[in-house]
Amino acid sequence: MLETRSADKKGRVNEPTSEERPSSRISGFYRMSVAERLELLIENDVLDEQDAALLRGRSAGLDVEMANQMVENTIGVLELPLGLGLNFLINDRDYLVPMAVEEPSIIAAVSHVAKLTRSSGGFSARYEGSTMIGQVQVVGCEDWEKAKADIEAAEEQLVEAANALQPKMVERGGGVCGVEVRMLDKGPYQQMLVVHILVDTCDAMGANFINTVAEGVAPMIEELSGGRVFLRILSNLADHRKVRATCRIPFEDLAWKSYSGQEVAEGIELASQFAEADPYRAATHNKGIMNGIGAVCIATGNDWRALEAGAHAYCARDGSYKPMATWRVEEDHLVGELEIPLAVGTVGGPIRLHPTVQLAHKVLRIEGAGELAEVMGAVGLAQNMGALKALATEGIQRGHMSLHARSVAATAGAEPDELEAVVRILIEEDDVKVHRARQILAEMREEDICAE
Repeated sequence: MLETRSADKKGRVNEPTSEERPSSRISGFYRMSVAERLELLIENDVLDEQDAALLRGRSAGLDVEMANQMVENTIGVLELPLGLGLNFLINDRDYLVPMAVEEPSIIAAVSHVAKLTRSSGGFSARYEGSTMIGQVQVVGCEDWEKAKADIEAAEEQLVEAANALQPKMVERGGGVCGVEVRMLDKGPYQQMLVVHILVDTCDAMGANFINTVAEGVAPMIEELSGGRVFLRILSNLADHRKVRATCRIPFEDLAWKSYSGQEVAEGIELASQFAEADPYRAATHNKGIMNGIGAVCIATGNDWRALEAGAHAYCARDGSYKPMATWRVEEDHLVGELEIPLAVGTVGGPIRLHPTVQLAHKVLRIEGAGELAEVMGAVGLAQNMGALKALATEGIQRGHMSLHARSVAATAGAEPDELEAVVRILIEEDDVKVHRARQILAEMREEDICAE
C-alpha cells in the first residue's frame, strides 16, 4: 500500500511535509501483478482508467501512423518496458519516477537506494538554469583580435537582433541573454573564432530554437568580424545548464547482510576513488549513472543522445575523463554528490505527440524542465550508489542474477506459473542460460504430463 508520513524513534522524517502528492513509498510493489499495480495507482489518483487502459495496451499508444509523422521511412514501433522508480524523496517532495529501460536490475537498484535515503532526508538537487549555447564558427579574419573585440562590443545589438527572430520565446521569459567570444588558435588547426550565443530556452530543450538563432545572427557576425561564418549550430555541452544532486546516509542505514554500515560506506568510497583515478573505471562508473538518467530521459520523451554527449564531454572538460558522481565517508555518514549538465525539456518534440510520454509526465508531476533535471540527477546518483554497493559487497553479478534469471526464463518461454520454479533452478545450478531454461521447462512439462 501507499504509506503515509511518519518519523522514527530518533525523529528522522521519512515523508515530505509539503503539498499533497502520492507517496513514492509503496510496500511490496514488486510482488504485485501488473494489473494489481495499475489498480493501486488508480486508487491513489496517480492514474485514471483511461491511463491504465493505455498501459494495458487496450488503447492506442504510439501507433504506426503517428510514428510516421515523427521519423522517416517508418515501418513500425519498438516498445520498451516502462516501470516506476519508487521511494524517491527529492527536495522534500515525493516522486514516482517513470523509467523506460530493457536492462534488469536498474529500476530495482534505484528504488532500493532511494528507500535507504528517505530517513535521512532523501536527495537534495539544484538546477543551475536553462541557458544553452549556440555556436557560430568564424574563419578567415584578417585581424583576429579586432574581430573578437568588435563582436564583443556589439553584444547588445546581437542580443536584440537574435531576440527579434524568436519573440515568442522572449514573451515566455526566455530568449538570448548574452554573447561570448572564444579564440581557437592552439594546436595544428586553422585559426578561428567561435561566438557563443547564450539562450535561455525555459522549459524546452531548445535545439531548433538555438539553431534558428545561430543561423539568423550569422550575417551580422560575419560583417562585424570581416571573416567568413561556417558552422552555426547548438552545443550539446550545456555547461550553463548543470544539475547537482547530493545525499547523506548514516552508517546505520547502510548495513547489508554480513556487512556493517561502515564497511559498506568505506567500500563505496574506495570504489569511487578508483573511478576518480582511472578513466577505464570511470567510463563504466558513468555508464551506470546514465542507465538511470537515460531511462527517465526516454520515458519523458527527451533526447538521451544529447544528454549522453554533454555529460561525458563535461567529465573530460579538464583534459582527463572523470566520474560524474563521487562518494566520501564523512564522520558516520556516506555522502554522495553528482554534477552534470542536463539539457531536458517538458514541452515540444515527442512530448506533445507521444501518448505514453504524456502519461509519464502526468505520473511524475513535475512543473518544468528544471524540476525534471533535478529528478534525473537524483536518479543518476541513486543508480550509481546501487551499483557501487553491489560491487563493494556481494558483487554485481550475484545481485543481478535473480533478475537476469527471470529474463532468461521468460525468453525460454516460461509461463507465469512456471517462472519462479525455473528461476530457482537456474540460480541453484549457477547456469543462467536460455538453453538450460528450455531444458528445465521441457522436464517440468514432461513431469506434469506423466502426473496426469
